Formats: sequence, C-alpha cells, structure tokens
Amino acid sequence: MKKPNTATAIPEIRPGQSLELLKELHILTRDGKLNQDTRRKLKQVYHLYQFIEPLLDGAETLVDHGAGKSYLGFILYDLYLKERASGEIIGIETRAELVEKSRELAARLGFPRMRFMACTVEDSLSSTDLPATVDVVTALHACNTATDDAIRFALTRNARHIVLVPCCQAEVAATMRAKKNESLGKTPLSELWRHPIHTRELGSHLTNVLRCLLLESHGYDVTVTELVGWEHSMKNELIIASKRGNPRKNARERAEAILREFNIEELATRFTY
Repeated sequence: MKKPNTATAIPEIRPGQSLELLKELHILTRDGKLNQDTRRKLKQVYHLYQFIEPLLDGAETLVDHGAGKSYLGFILYDLYLKERASGEIIGIETRAELVEKSRELAARLGFPRMRFMACTVEDSLSSTDLPATVDVVTALHACNTATDDAIRFALTRNARHIVLVPCCQAEVAATMRAKKNESLGKTPLSELWRHPIHTRELGSHLTNVLRCLLLESHGYDVTVTELVGWEHSMKNELIIASKRGNPRKNARERAEAILREFNIEELATRFTY
C-alpha cells in the first residue's frame, strides 16, 4: 500500500497542512517524522495559532513586523488564509537576505498572497506599498524596541488587532540603571531595582506595563497571558490588543506617573504619545 504524502498521515498535524513548510520550520525532520522536541514545537505553534485565529475573521491584511524568516506568516497562511479566496499577509523585515529567502519559499509553496518588504520601521510608517489601514499586526519575539516600533506602526495604520510577544526588553532597564544613584536618593521604591538582576527583571516588566497603557490610551482592549509554559521559554508574555474605540481615560496619566516614579521620564515619547 502506498504511504500517503499528506499531513493526515501524522495524527498531531492538522489535515491539509504543508509538509514542506513544516520541514522548513524544523517541525518535521528531514524524513518527515516528529520526535519529542519537534512535537513540543508543533504544540507551541498550534497554541499561538489558537490565540490569533479568532482575530482573522474578516481580516484582509495581516502585517508581520520584524518578520525575520516569516515563519509566523507562513503558518497563518497555511492554516487559515490558504483556503480563503482573498486576504494577504505582508512580512516586513530589514534584512534583505531573509526577505529574499521568504519570497523564494512562498513561491515554492504556492502561497501567492504573501509578500515581503525589506525596509526600516520609518519607511514602513509612510510607505505607499502598504495599505493605509491594516486588520492585524503581529510581532513575534521582536527584540527590545522593535516591539515598540511594531506598536507605532499598528497605531499609524489603525490596526484592528495587535498581537505581540515581546523579547529582550533592555531600554527601560538601561535607563533605570543609568539613573540608579539619583533614584536611590528620591524614593525608597528604588530598592526594587537596586540590584542588577532586579533592574533587568523590573525593567522588562515595566516595559510591557507601559506598552499596555499606551495601547489602552489609544482605545484598545488589552489581554495579557502566557504564550507557552515557563518550562519552554522565559520570553513568554503574549499581549493581544483589539480596537474598541473607547480610550481608557486615565491610561496616559498613569503611564506618565509611572515614568516619574521610576525616574525614567525621558522615555515619555516612546510610551505616552
């Protein structure tokens, strides 16, 4: 009996999914098998997709900011957009070599409604190659301020939904560290970041709190949850924001108060616009 060359031959994989794509993502081994590590990775991919899928209903344009190798975009296209008659996924990435590889993979897989742009954040904000408004903006493991760039892009393009998995939030911690001596003389709360490891951890937490307040100040409802279990990744925070049109009135005021309290008011232009 001929062995079927379809995803249904492996029970964990959803029917109709591209085996070639799963091999590119290193979810399937070269001989088309799952092992313990790849099975865990597949579970994480499906877990993230469960969060994003409800946001795709009626969406025509999804922009993946800081796309890297565009693995998230490919998964979303394969699982959702492939069977629809319309809709487009756009990957934005500064590294031209990664953009070219993504274009080659999309052509090889037969994914015609995926396109990729090699441009900076500043260029993407005003580019006429992008729609004036988009439905969904994603930024998966966008490092440090790249998550903030994705937020700025989403707000500029009036995105209906924003999905963020922040990574390596160093800017706030660096600012807190630079003004640590000054802060120690101002408030006993500075004990929260007197030790370097606490500075790093608190800075990361504050960064995401300020991002959530920024989104709320622009009329988004925000949900913060775990992406996967902590045993898999410490970069685990998933922020989902959906436009509701009613800005939280005190969100900006609270963000400004936090910046003052932690002596990092110089970052106001990033978090309170």
